[in-house]
Amino acid sequence: MRIGVAADHGGFALKQQLMNVLRSAGHEVTDFGAHELTPEDDYPDFVVPLARAVGRGEVARGVAICGSGVGASIAANKVPGVRAGLCCDHYLAHQGVEDDDMNILCLGGRGIGYAFARELVEAFLTARFSGTERYRRRLAKVAALERKEERP
Repeated sequence: MRIGVAADHGGFALKQQLMNVLRSAGHEVTDFGAHELTPEDDYPDFVVPLARAVGRGEVARGVAICGSGVGASIAANKVPGVRAGLCCDHYLAHQGVEDDDMNILCLGGRGIGYAFARELVEAFLTARFSGTERYRRRLAKVAALERKEERP
């Protein structure tokens, strides 16, 4: 699978570790930065290019990391076609894909350890969207919001 990853200084170390695991598992990984640890960098500079690539289908899924994961989630969700979720347990990591077709997993680099982050990424990447009618209907309503329609 083509996976994109992005992190600011708050998630830099975790991103580096996860990229190694993803590559070892046979995934094609695109690094959207940061490419060096810079304490004053800003998560949108890295998360938005990742989100755009996911939205355009250039990468299948993404992992976005900032200090808390909240900022990465907010920024990613501003990009059309992106369904990013901040996940802190296994259920959310797979359910977000199965029910809501989540395509970017957001993590907090300062609030989660490497081993657990690895498990969340694995749950996210192995999950598949169920395609159930009610979930497709809900996603259509979200897509209508992206197109700025009042109602789908």
